[in-house]
Amino acid sequence: MAETIEQLLAAGADDAPAISAPERETLTYGALRALVDRTVRALNDSGIGRGDAVAIVLPNGPEMAAAFVAIAAGATAAPLNPAYREDEFAFYLNDLESRLLIVMAGDNTPARAVAARQGIPIAELSVRPGMAAGEFSLATTGGGKPMAAGGGYAKPDDVALVLHTSGTTSRPKIVPLTQRNVTRSAASVGAALALTPADRCLNVMPLFHIHGLIAAVLSTLSAGAEICCTPGFNALKFFAWLDGVKPSWYTAVPTMHQAILARAGRNPDSVKRARLRFARSSSSSLPPQVMKELEDTFGCPVIEAYGMTEAAHQMASNPLPPRARKPGTVGVAAGPEIAIMDEQQNDAFKPAGQIGEVVIRGANVTPGYRNNPDANASSFTQQGWFRTGDQGVLDHEGYLTITGRIKELINRGGEKISPREVDEAMMDHPAVAQAVTFAMPHDKLGEEVAAAVVLREGQSVDERGLRDFVAARLADFKVPRKILFLEEIPKGATGKLQRIGLAKTLGLG
Repeated sequence: MAETIEQLLAAGADDAPAISAPERETLTYGALRALVDRTVRALNDSGIGRGDAVAIVLPNGPEMAAAFVAIAAGATAAPLNPAYREDEFAFYLNDLESRLLIVMAGDNTPARAVAARQGIPIAELSVRPGMAAGEFSLATTGGGKPMAAGGGYAKPDDVALVLHTSGTTSRPKIVPLTQRNVTRSAASVGAALALTPADRCLNVMPLFHIHGLIAAVLSTLSAGAEICCTPGFNALKFFAWLDGVKPSWYTAVPTMHQAILARAGRNPDSVKRARLRFARSSSSSLPPQVMKELEDTFGCPVIEAYGMTEAAHQMASNPLPPRARKPGTVGVAAGPEIAIMDEQQNDAFKPAGQIGEVVIRGANVTPGYRNNPDANASSFTQQGWFRTGDQGVLDHEGYLTITGRIKELINRGGEKISPREVDEAMMDHPAVAQAVTFAMPHDKLGEEVAAAVVLREGQSVDERGLRDFVAARLADFKVPRKILFLEEIPKGATGKLQRIGLAKTLGLG
């Protein structure tokens, strides 16, 4: 089994298709391996090697997929959301201790100015006309500082990928994922879905999230199959892609599946021509009604899976036929071990049918948060189990049902949002005395961002003004869609502001 990305890429035959895009020439595995080798050498020539964080700010598409794979093969890939504002880039580039920033040539992203201020070199990625999908040239700076861990291809315990995860009681945490973590998780996805070189995945997921990076890109490449990379999800173009690409599967979040279903009736011929072997859903709960409608529409099984960043994505997955798919569950263990732990007692486990905290342990689980001993102490038990913060129950056949979230993170259609980060952005406004951000129910996204605010005496700001203020500091998906102005925010028995249950208390249920 592959334990590095270099080994993972050996799965495909030289002339087999690896990366494609709608209406683009396909990049073969031979060409991809050559591109990865050139990129690792170029990074090494610039003083960037194993363990060095390389921030990637690129639009969705085949070049982003190829850049992620190539950089992660010899350094540490740190993909960032291109929609971030300048303040957000300033935090993430500094927190990651980025050694290099990669941007698209000609893209005037605010990350450039931040990198310049922080003294981070910038490498421009360019694509010449006629290049195959994913092919690129990288203009590096050369003459960088000596590398701590050396150059060449990464080893199994080297960090391949770093992403941030957010909590409500602390600053965003850095999740390092080793080469072994990501390659084992990719293999687990491939095994759960029985992927072969004959498969073709249509990727509509953003490639700065663990879902798209592992479940779509790396799982496909680990099977020697083809990944077709779109510019991002677009319900208006999905059926044209379905016709042109002829994928055997795709993976998406529930809101994307719902948007596809909303337009399926207008595209009956495309639906009839589709030859999907299955569709996959992850990142948030898929309503059973949506699963049934998808299966009825496309005539294929829908596989719901359960993932998180700290597990390099996949933890559980509903199996393919002939094994049973159980709507409402996230399936059986598909990667790490899964157990239900007594929430009050570390390493004390509950039997089938009893609710507790979902814990995991295995080769795809992060070795621990970076520079955060307190988070590691609270997240890992003495026996090495990672506490997911989710509440759930295993049935007698090993199928897992998630019954609630212990953590207060807002899950907006798969986008994980730290309420505290939004609190702090609002508190920067001179009229705001107190602010608490929380999740309110949403019929399609699952959860939406809401906030309760107390203004300073004699100061004023309306909802639109405060939303615009936050929008200048945070990405659009983090901006509260509902802001309530109160004389006093309800508190718990200890005097603390409580997010859980606040939506219902304030009549937003």
